[in-house]
Amino acid sequence: MLRSSKTILVVDDEPKIVEVLCALFESQGFKVFSAENGARALDIFNRENISLVLLDLMLPGISGEEVCAAIRRTSRVPVIMLTAKSDEDAMLSGLGLGADDYLAKPFSLKELSARVEAVLRRTESESMPLAVRSSWRGGDLVVDFSKGEVHKNGAAVTFTPSELNILAALIASPGKVFTREALIRVALDDDFDGFDRAIDSHVKNIRKKLEDDPKNPVYVLTVPGLGYKFAGA
Repeated sequence: MLRSSKTILVVDDEPKIVEVLCALFESQGFKVFSAENGARALDIFNRENISLVLLDLMLPGISGEEVCAAIRRTSRVPVIMLTAKSDEDAMLSGLGLGADDYLAKPFSLKELSARVEAVLRRTESESMPLAVRSSWRGGDLVVDFSKGEVHKNGAAVTFTPSELNILAALIASPGKVFTREALIRVALDDDFDGFDRAIDSHVKNIRKKLEDDPKNPVYVLTVPGLGYKFAGA
């Protein structure tokens, strides 16, 4: 059972779904906030100490995608997207905005609970590199895993929990090539049930934040036909 100090923000414009999800997670010891639209969601998120956001994409007014993007500008709080858009491109788009996981409607409450628990476990994971604080290229990149902080050219960069776990896995074994499946296993938890291309979206986001030229990376490199490796020196 997850700790009762955890708080979940449920964002959906369908009252029945909100009612069911609030009852589910309150029964598991969570403190639950709810919002029926994007504006209300951001208001609650900015006022409360939210541990995880369950976010419907198809919202009135401010869309779920816009809400996710706004959250990611200031926070690494885990976001699980809930949507009727079940195709792979929609999932990859959501992950590209910084979501940690994606669940298509209709979904089972058991599966949703498992996804929430898995994402929160990843967030609290202590499986970080041996060197808790490391720097590369004369301080161009500085990573402090004890604080969950990344600095690029002296400026703080916000990473999602999934992105930070992937980066931690790569940095822990510099030069080692990780397949997509291995990164899912090491960084995204065995319960992850998405497309392996989700890793590509996460890596693309990481490169946008770490690299001076994401198309010609010097830190997270692609090994054609195999996967990815960390090459910081």
